[in-house]
Amino acid sequence: MEKGMSSTKDVKQMKSLALAYMGDAVYEQYVREYVIRQGEVKPQKLHDQAVSFVSADAQAYALMRLQEAELLTDEEQAVVRRGRNAKSNIPKSTDGQTYRLSTAFEALLGYLYFSDQYDRLDELVTYAIQDLEERRGS
Repeated sequence: MEKGMSSTKDVKQMKSLALAYMGDAVYEQYVREYVIRQGEVKPQKLHDQAVSFVSADAQAYALMRLQEAELLTDEEQAVVRRGRNAKSNIPKSTDGQTYRLSTAFEALLGYLYFSDQYDRLDELVTYAIQDLEERRGS
């Protein structure tokens, strides 16, 4: 499987929900690696810890914290806006605003992945995971 895409122009023309779909998978991998590296080995505990990072609430919170810290570039903010405004079916398990923000977070990660901005992806995900970990601890 080839990582990323060949052209930023191609990525900018991708549908936000496609970016979010990929961003969800990328983020899930980061989170799984993080919880495993914390030393947990029991599958149910791994799952429970991972859910606290990948839920719509956690992702929406992570995006808001990235924005509050003014860590996103103008280009990244544009991707977030596109992801937030994407038309999709909102699950009954969450409210519309939270779901749209979590989709925007995933779209941002998918965008960074497909545009081969792996260092930036790593920087933002690491910030989000550390921030969520601090939130869980408080």
